[in-house]
Amino acid sequence: MKRLFVLIFLLASCTPVTNSTSPLQVVTAYSTSAAMPWLAELYSCAEDMNVAIDMSASSPEISLRLGEPETIISPAYQVGEDELIVVTHRDSQLQNLTLEEVQSLFTGSGNPSAQVWVYSSDADMQVLFEQLVMKGRSVSSFAKVAVSPQKMSEAVGSDSNAVGILPRSSMNSGQNIREVYSAGKVPVLATTKVEATGIVRELLVCVSK
Repeated sequence: MKRLFVLIFLLASCTPVTNSTSPLQVVTAYSTSAAMPWLAELYSCAEDMNVAIDMSASSPEISLRLGEPETIISPAYQVGEDELIVVTHRDSQLQNLTLEEVQSLFTGSGNPSAQVWVYSSDADMQVLFEQLVMKGRSVSSFAKVAVSPQKMSEAVGSDSNAVGILPRSSMNSGQNIREVYSAGKVPVLATTKVEATGIVRELLVCVSK
């Protein structure tokens, strides 16, 4: 896999334009479900800069995701950091797990009563989980698939035998889940069609603060 060269903004080098009298500009953007907290930051920054964000999965000017894609074909900028964690139902008998125990659970060779949850193979969270945890091992064919971290939280929180994967930014005190393993910190990236300049650069500087 081509190694990512992450460009980190020098925040002092660019000050966002906040002139409310400037004409409205439109920037197309897309975010994976795991990077939604940074999409909210993008909207907040855009409002301050008199910019409209047009959500589009088709060739967006800004695309937010967790971790590096398997193939890097566009400029990439680190705008934040998150953490990949394995979670269970709050009443689960599973306690703090080792890497080997997590691997056994998700391959199906561990606790036979555990119901593991994953994401689709192309989801940024699943790519990270495969890289950091599974390391070439295949996930059990009995694993269920969640379409987003929110759905993962709901699934694990409603089944005492469930085990799933979340970004730490998706955890809150009101959920019926708890952490049993951390796979470590991961970058939150914004990729752009071309090198970020102008209002796109200003937005990414704002988001990264």
